[in-house]
Amino acid sequence: MSSADAPLGRPRAKRLHWWNRGSGVRLRLWMAVNVVVLSLLSYGVYLLANSSSEPVYQGLGVPAAEPGIKDRLTSGTSAARSIVPEKGSFTAPEGKYFGLSSTQIPWSSKKTNTLAKAAGQRPTMSEYFVNWNEDFDPTAVDASYRQGMLPVISWQPWAGRKHGTDQPEYALAKISDGTYDAYVTRFAKAVAGHKWPVVIRFAHEMNGAWYPWSEQRSGNHKGEYVKAWRHVHDLFEQAGADNVIWLWSPNILRPVPKVSLAELYPGDDYTDWIGMVGYAVQERTAAAVFDPTLKKLRKLTDRPVVITEAGAEPGAWKAAWIGDFFDWLGKSEQDDVIGFIWFERDREQGGGADWRFTENAETLKAFRHGLAGIGLTGVADASTRTPAAPAATTSG
Repeated sequence: MSSADAPLGRPRAKRLHWWNRGSGVRLRLWMAVNVVVLSLLSYGVYLLANSSSEPVYQGLGVPAAEPGIKDRLTSGTSAARSIVPEKGSFTAPEGKYFGLSSTQIPWSSKKTNTLAKAAGQRPTMSEYFVNWNEDFDPTAVDASYRQGMLPVISWQPWAGRKHGTDQPEYALAKISDGTYDAYVTRFAKAVAGHKWPVVIRFAHEMNGAWYPWSEQRSGNHKGEYVKAWRHVHDLFEQAGADNVIWLWSPNILRPVPKVSLAELYPGDDYTDWIGMVGYAVQERTAAAVFDPTLKKLRKLTDRPVVITEAGAEPGAWKAAWIGDFFDWLGKSEQDDVIGFIWFERDREQGGGADWRFTENAETLKAFRHGLAGIGLTGVADASTRTPAAPAATTSG
């Protein structure tokens, strides 16, 4: 029907603008806009709050308070964020390092705080393991520094224990001939770019026969370990990773007395520290565990020594051995032993036995008393510092 045919007296219906069609439409639209805006804001806050900002570091043994959301959203919140310590700040410490290797360390400050309270001193080193099918993780380094600990990365050229002690795909010759150059260079560049000093304990316990990088495994031959070490070291130098403290760490001689340490040592130009892994099994004194190996090491080099894994097997004598360990460590003859890392794990946590100093009341008391008598580097008295708020945890 045309407009001319429309009935007289009936006005033409006026089309309503969408905004005036009722409060329900406006409300739904308003809610949708708010959801979008809030989602965008929340995502922006999440990105800022979880950005990979530099860790707050206030010194060895000193945990930093976790930054609040306001701090995370503003730049330059802490002078400590912009100060990256030099590698040289750690290589010749005044006093000895007290390190821990345990599940969830360094990711969980709650775990670190619990063990620090038990020991009576805050740890100044954290040791954790990285396989060659894993990339460099800066968040682990950051977490370590936030808790006042120097990170020690045990960098293992294998795909993990479940693949056995022979893994020819990671043969030493493959490392030195460049097969893994892309991976090593990527790892090295990430370490260099992160800037914070890290200790790398590459291919430890090489004198034993229980890892694929042993010259007795994976089709390896004599002389190939040193070639692999030097090749990896050179790739890090080429990547500009001068923030690495290189730690060469054989096992004590007891299970492998005929293996020559001299033939496995890369040389002073390729190492900063030397170490040894040693556990009390039948020995009743620390000297019986460490002295034979330490004597050999001192003939090789005068580099500082770190006991990179220490512990004692369960038994009625364990507490006494722990006490003797600290007596041994505190003697002037051990001035070149700049620290130790206690392997705070039991069988379920990856230890060959229950090596923990927290195994029982007697071992805990002996450890706490012995540690109190050692001149430690940094501010490590757990009773004088406020623990950091727990960080996100991960299994380890």
